[in-house]
Amino acid sequence: MIPDTTPAELEQALAVATSAAGPLAASAPAVRAGWIRAAADALDAAADELVPIAMRETSLPEARLRGEVARSTGQLRMFADALEEGALLEVTIDTADPQAKPVPRPDLRRVLVPLGPVLVFAASNFPFAFSVCGGDTASALAAGCPVIVKAHPGHPELSVKTAEVMIEALRVAGAPAGTIGLIQGFDVGVIALKDPRITAAGFTGSVPAGKALHEIAVTRPEPIPFYGELGSLNPVFVTQAAVDARGNDIATGYVGSFTLGVGQFCTKPGLLFLPAGHGLQDKLVEAAGGVPAAQMLNDRIAEGFSSGLDRLRKVDGIRVWSEGGATLLQTTVAELLARREEILEECFGPVSVVVEYSSVDELAAAVEAFEGNLTATVHAEEAVDAELAGRLLPLLTARAGRVLWNGWPTGVAVSWAQHHGGPSPSTVGSIFTSVGVTAARRFQRPVAYQDTPDAVLPAVLKDSNPAGISRRVNGTVTTSEVSR
Repeated sequence: MIPDTTPAELEQALAVATSAAGPLAASAPAVRAGWIRAAADALDAAADELVPIAMRETSLPEARLRGEVARSTGQLRMFADALEEGALLEVTIDTADPQAKPVPRPDLRRVLVPLGPVLVFAASNFPFAFSVCGGDTASALAAGCPVIVKAHPGHPELSVKTAEVMIEALRVAGAPAGTIGLIQGFDVGVIALKDPRITAAGFTGSVPAGKALHEIAVTRPEPIPFYGELGSLNPVFVTQAAVDARGNDIATGYVGSFTLGVGQFCTKPGLLFLPAGHGLQDKLVEAAGGVPAAQMLNDRIAEGFSSGLDRLRKVDGIRVWSEGGATLLQTTVAELLARREEILEECFGPVSVVVEYSSVDELAAAVEAFEGNLTATVHAEEAVDAELAGRLLPLLTARAGRVLWNGWPTGVAVSWAQHHGGPSPSTVGSIFTSVGVTAARRFQRPVAYQDTPDAVLPAVLKDSNPAGISRRVNGTVTTSEVSR
């Protein structure tokens, strides 16, 4: 058993992270990128040691976990590339213009700078990709922030080993001591969040825990940003034309999506809206019946799923279509609207609700009943459903961070254009993503220098552009030097 971090150990972790903040912030983009790539290389090299530990602690299969290692190291390298190229810094230079109207313009040079030490609360369901070496850690390091990870109790040994690999790799590569650290224990995480040396926090987990931690972060004497991913139902809306064209494929694809990872993905589709008379019940039940029972991540999550499922079964208007490895429930829009709070509550695990609608107006009313979600999906036929889509997509855009067309929400591409976030309660801050290059923006703030002599400017803002990064100069993106 891994013991909780002691007060003395926590103080040491906070102290060294604080000491590392200055050197990290001052590091040249290419140098910092080299440190991040070194960590990625070390994690790849240690996969044969780390994956078996993860299998033992989480019950996840080897192929899934090796894929997660590759995803984690891939995104570390993606951040390193973006940092080296200059995009993460968003350098913007407007040279002085004495002729500007209505008043002369001073020389202005703007850059994003790191906030300082960041606290990351690791998630249970992705022991690599959303844990010690996950996206929050990668994006904060790329931003130039030291990271203290609060380990998830669902995989404590893996957390220790992963942190050891990263700390050693960063040390050998020349990164300052304290660039990354690890703490264990619920109370320890709360104490760290309250510490004035922590400047921001990232969290992936349950709605109650996320709200409680967010309250702590924003009521500190000096409030800090708290980026929490809390919960999401990720509804899927299917038109009659789509049912007619490929109903069986939709049924099997849906079951595959909501049972992926034993239904323990934050993007699991929790509701499937089908037109009345769809005729897909047998195919859905057949597909769900073919899903074998599987062990969940840990006893706490399994108990939460069991109690959540019992609660759903007892809701008036809910009917059970299929039980076993996957559970399918059914209701109608009218019943959903009558019992919105009971039905529209996330149940984390392999269960989903089929909701039947009788008209476009009823479907729109169902959309309007939702709070914020990470995703919303439409299955439709473009040639037939253009008018319906034109009505539906604006409603979904107001309630989701990612809107999918004829796809499934499970599986989040790590890319420049990705947005993994959404209106409350799916996340605390809907304007930020926790996946993709722009995730680093959570841990940066802008500073503009006005009429500052070139000799004392940060290197990335100097006329000569010694790092050769891309910069927007007088409205044009360039890597050239600046002429005053």
